[in-house]
Amino acid sequence: MYVRDAKNREEVWLLDHIEEMGLDDTAFRSRDYVVAIDETSGEKAGFGRIRIHKTDDRELCELTSIGVLESWRGQGVGAHVIERLVEQARDHGFDAVFSLTGATDYLSQFGFRGVESSDLPEKLRERIDAKREETDPDAVGMVLDADEFVMPDRLRERFKRARPHEEEPEPEESAEDFGIDPNSATYKYDTGD
Repeated sequence: MYVRDAKNREEVWLLDHIEEMGLDDTAFRSRDYVVAIDETSGEKAGFGRIRIHKTDDRELCELTSIGVLESWRGQGVGAHVIERLVEQARDHGFDAVFSLTGATDYLSQFGFRGVESSDLPEKLRERIDAKREETDPDAVGMVLDADEFVMPDRLRERFKRARPHEEEPEPEESAEDFGIDPNSATYKYDTGD
C-alpha cells in the first residue's frame, strides 16, 4: 500500500467517489489530490486533497475531501492520505494546516486541535459556513502545526497489512421473492389468460 499524487486520468474516478461519499468538490482539480493504492492489485483505496486559499496578506492550506472506500476502512488508509497531504503542505512552506470537518476525534489523533470559528482566518470562516450548508453540517475548524503531525503506530501497522474487506455478495433473488409459485407457473410471464 502506498500514497501518490493523483493522475489526470483519475479525475472521473475521484469525482464519482467524492459524490458517492457526499464530500466537498468545490474548486475540484485532480492535481490537488493524492490517492492510496494497493501495490499488489493496483486498486485505489482512498484519496484526499490540499486546497490553497489566497488572501491579501498570506496563503492558507486546507485538508479536504478525504475519503476511504468502504472495503478499505479501518486499516490506516485515511491516516496515510493525511500524512502525505501534511508532507505536501510542509513542502509548500505551510507551517499550519487547517481542516473544516465534523470528524474531530479522527483528526485529533494526529495532533489537530479545535479552533473556534471566530478565530479562523476570514477566508476559512466563509468556507466553513458554506461547508456546513452543503456537505458537513457538523463541520468545525481544526488546525495542525505541520511539524507536529503524529502517526499512531497502530495505524502505521494496519496500513502495512491493509487488504480490502470482503464484500457480502448480493443474495440471489428467487421466484418466491416476487410472489410466484415456481411449481404452478407454466411459463416465465404468466398473464393468467
